[in-house]
Amino acid sequence: MNLLDTRAARVLVTILCFVLCLAFIYFARQTLIAFLFAIFFAYLLGAPIEYFERRYKGSHRRVKAIITAYLILFGSITILAAAIGPRIVAEAQHLSQQLPELSERVSSGQLVSQVGNRRGWSAETQQRIQSFFLDHRTQIVTLLENALNHAAFVIKGMWWLLIVPILAIFFLKDGRKLAEDTVLLFKRGQRGIITVVLAELSEMLGHFVRAQVILSALSVGVITFFLVVMRMPYAYALGPIAGALEFIPIVGPLIGGATIIAVGFAANYNHLVVVLLFLIVWRAVQDYFCSPRILGDKLELPPLAVLFGVLAGRELGGVIGVFVSIPVMATLKIIWRTWRDHKASQAARAAVVPVSHAA
Repeated sequence: MNLLDTRAARVLVTILCFVLCLAFIYFARQTLIAFLFAIFFAYLLGAPIEYFERRYKGSHRRVKAIITAYLILFGSITILAAAIGPRIVAEAQHLSQQLPELSERVSSGQLVSQVGNRRGWSAETQQRIQSFFLDHRTQIVTLLENALNHAAFVIKGMWWLLIVPILAIFFLKDGRKLAEDTVLLFKRGQRGIITVVLAELSEMLGHFVRAQVILSALSVGVITFFLVVMRMPYAYALGPIAGALEFIPIVGPLIGGATIIAVGFAANYNHLVVVLLFLIVWRAVQDYFCSPRILGDKLELPPLAVLFGVLAGRELGGVIGVFVSIPVMATLKIIWRTWRDHKASQAARAAVVPVSHAA
């Protein structure tokens, strides 16, 4: 009697391959993330490139369309950076230089006295708040230092973003052939379902990436404009930061809003309550008006699934894991739904065959 039959061997080999794939994903995660963002970037430019490709005639239409899209995109970024970039950089540098002093004023309780005297707080209220900051001074300083160090580490480790547009060129140029070759890897009976999955994934990812860019750009413009009108300190730095964090589902807007309120409080800004009310109203507008109309129902994910994906992504991949969590969850749902529909159609055909033979 064989100690290990054929079926058990296949199961063990499958488990081993699965474990090896997970190990490969973990150790090569930096490279895989770069390729993943290159795919996102390619989907962002997919629609305009197809538009330009239809307008061109002759050979190499795809290459000409890619060059045109890149020139327009990076030309627009260059013009925008030249227009407001120096102001943003100057305010960001000034804010980074002031952070140690601001954190010291917060942790020592000195800022509480200044804010309290300016806003008419009673001496008892000031004493209570100041005592709280003094009692937790070590924890506050440690928290601020850890946040700054983590932000610096994340920024320093994102050098690979520079190669994303270069990698995206290959996906844009050879993406169709890559999809066709992927379909050919499967058996003839499975190619139909794989084609359907790839088509739905392509539509979903393209729509998701473009919607996130639009929502983020909208937040950058609206928040920056409001902060500038309200004469908020560091408005040109805080607005783009809060808008860019829109890319990170759920967590990003909360961090952006908290950053604006914290900096405003530390800078002893007078109209902090108005800014807080604006951020709450804008969050409601984004979630209940802009996002449903821009993002639509392409993802078809319930809120609980989105929350689970965000939390799981945070544990597995940090900030980047949170960002990719929603498209990953949507991808799994597309695969599951397509496989379920395929099995249902197979069962329906199998039920029809005996009836036709009996007739």
